[in-house]
Amino acid sequence: MANVKYPIVDVHTHVYLPRYAAELRARTSAPRILNWTSGSKTEERLLILDGEPSAGRPVGPQYWDRDEKLEFMRRHSINISFVSSANPWLDFLPAARAQTLAQELNNDLEEYCATSPAVEAFSGLKSLYGFGLLPLVPGTEVSTIIQTIEQLKNLPHIRGVIMGTKGIGKGLDDSALDPVWDAIQAAGLVVFIHPHYGVDSTLYGENNNGHVLPLALGFPFETTIAITRLILSGVLDRFPDLRLLLAHSGGALPQLSSRLASCIHHDPIVASRLKHDARYYLGQLYFDAVAYGSEELTFVSRAISRASEFQSGGGTVNTVAGSTRLLFGTDHPFFPPLEASQKWPSVEDNLAAIRGMAGVDSKIEHQVNILGLNALRLFDLHDQLYA
Repeated sequence: MANVKYPIVDVHTHVYLPRYAAELRARTSAPRILNWTSGSKTEERLLILDGEPSAGRPVGPQYWDRDEKLEFMRRHSINISFVSSANPWLDFLPAARAQTLAQELNNDLEEYCATSPAVEAFSGLKSLYGFGLLPLVPGTEVSTIIQTIEQLKNLPHIRGVIMGTKGIGKGLDDSALDPVWDAIQAAGLVVFIHPHYGVDSTLYGENNNGHVLPLALGFPFETTIAITRLILSGVLDRFPDLRLLLAHSGGALPQLSSRLASCIHHDPIVASRLKHDARYYLGQLYFDAVAYGSEELTFVSRAISRASEFQSGGGTVNTVAGSTRLLFGTDHPFFPPLEASQKWPSVEDNLAAIRGMAGVDSKIEHQVNILGLNALRLFDLHDQLYA
C-alpha cells in the first residue's frame, strides 16, 4: 500500500464469500449464480432479482477472491477496506438456514480479515475489516438475532453489521427490532444500511435501460423511505448512541429533509411524535460518499452541518460537522470499467468529488477526514493508527 501519512479507507466494498457463492450456485431461482451461454461463450452470471435486465451481470473472482480485493486496493492506493457481504444477504432463506449461515459467514469473514496483511504504513492495523450478517428474515426469533450480535462482539475484526431495509419482514421501523437496536448499540457495532429491492419495477417502464434506473434511482429511494420510516418511528430518540451508516450518501434524504420536516409539522398524527425537528437527525447519521459529484456531496455535507440548528430547544450550525460524517467508499466490485483500465473511473470520480467539495477543496484536514480518519474514528480504530 502507498506509504502515506494519512490512510484512505473504503467503507463501501462488497464480497460474496465462497460459502455464500456456493449457496447461490445451488439455487434454481433468484437470487442465484447461473451459467449463461451466448454463442460460443459461457460465463457465470449473478441474478439477484427476478426479471433483472441482461440475465443479471457477469461475476468472477473479483467477487470472492481476497487477492483480487487487495490488488484493487493497491491499484487505487486504498489502505484499509471495511468489507460487507453484498445484497441480498440472507433475505431469501428460511429462518433456521439463515441463522446457521449467518454464523458461518461471520466466522469466514473474520478469518478473511484477520489473516489479511498489516497496512504497510500503519502496522497497527489490518488491511481488511468487516461488517457481519444477522439472520434478519421473517420467522427468526429476536433472541436468535441477539445471539448473533453476541457472536460478532467476540470477532475482533468485525466492526459492524450490514443490514437491508426489510428488517425481519416489516421494515426498520418495526417495534419488534427495538431489542436488536438496543443490543447493537450496547455492542458498539456500526450498522451499514444498504438497499436491495428498489421501488416498484413497473415505474421503470418498458424500454430496456439496463440496470440504470434500479441502481441510480431505485436503490437511493429505497434507502430514503426506509430511513425516513426509522426516524418517524422514534428509533433515533430511543437509541441516541446507535451508529448508522447510510449507503449512497443517504439517497434523497438530505435533499428532501426540509420537505419531510414541513410535512411532519402539518400532520396531526406525527407532529408531536419526535423529540426534534426531522432535520436534526441527519446530524446523528453517517453517510458514505458514493455520490460521484462534488456538488451533491457538498449539499449532503451542508445538510448535516445545519442539523444541530434543529435540535429541540434550539442550536447553532456546526459548519464542520458535515466533513466529520462523510466517509469514502467505492462499491467494489460493482461498477467496473467497460473497457480495460488501470484505475476504475467510478473510484476516481468519488475521490475527485470529495477533493472538489466546496469548503473541502482548500482544507486538507477535511479531505483526510472524509478519505479515512472519519472511518477509523467511527469504527474505534483511530487509536491504533500509529500503534
